[in-house]
Amino acid sequence: MHLLNTITLYISAGSFLSLVFDYINALFPDKLNPYYSPGDSIRWTLSLFIIIFGVFVWTSRFIEKDLVGNPGKNDLKIRRWLIYLTIFFAALLLIGDLVALIYNFLNGDLTATFILKVISVFAVGGVVFWYYLYDLKKNPGEFSPKARMIICGAMIVTIAAIVYGFYLAGSPFKQRMIRFDNQRVYDLQAVQSQIVYYWQQKNKLPQSLSDLVDNISGFAPSMDPDTGKSYEYKVTGSLSFELCADFSLSSDVGSSATPPRIAYPARIAYPGGVGDNWDHKEGNICFSRTIDPELYRNNQTKPFIQ
Repeated sequence: MHLLNTITLYISAGSFLSLVFDYINALFPDKLNPYYSPGDSIRWTLSLFIIIFGVFVWTSRFIEKDLVGNPGKNDLKIRRWLIYLTIFFAALLLIGDLVALIYNFLNGDLTATFILKVISVFAVGGVVFWYYLYDLKKNPGEFSPKARMIICGAMIVTIAAIVYGFYLAGSPFKQRMIRFDNQRVYDLQAVQSQIVYYWQQKNKLPQSLSDLVDNISGFAPSMDPDTGKSYEYKVTGSLSFELCADFSLSSDVGSSATPPRIAYPARIAYPGGVGDNWDHKEGNICFSRTIDPELYRNNQTKPFIQ
């Protein structure tokens, strides 16, 4: 139980710091990394922290009650060895944190993001260092008013971090709708790539999505992942067309919680990459595309193969 308690403490501290770092990155985004979004990281770390921290609290209460009933166990070698080890690691964490602070200060990199992360590490390491140093001296089951205040404060901060994590991660139903919309965009990109390839080979646009079916490459236009309906395709000119889909949410809603992890098969086919705009609102949205014959005429585009 002592070993389990110590291991869950280390994992809880690490996952809590990871959560705080994600919150800081969300509040103070890095301009050099505009596409970063902590959505997936927060959901995984939050899940890990809730379970592991719950086990840590349970084992701590179990051990404390056991020590109250059996005071002789307070001097168990394994217990004191693990406490001393934890204090040692906490001290190393504090020292390393201060070294990083001074180094970044001398290097001129003291940004608000870095300072907040340093404070977070120092706070977690400081609380762990203080508590286990205090635990060596106190009698089982006895806590001073100051200790109770610090422990209650730490629990309030922990609960607040969990609640804020749920807020940033979004509801499971909303995340499912975002994933459906991401898949729709992915499907439309694949279809667009195949349409351009079709035009390059036959010098005309397909009249319907069924013309894109290729038994050799294995390509077939995907259906809407939720409704199972076909996507809309309209020929609007000799070189222009529209692709339409029904979206559950606006793309800016999804980007605030989860970065769209979408493959871009069309960009693989196009020289230099193309900044196609796939932003969308909620509802039936159409994307207008026009092929530039001078740009794609001699491009050896390969079809997208599922």
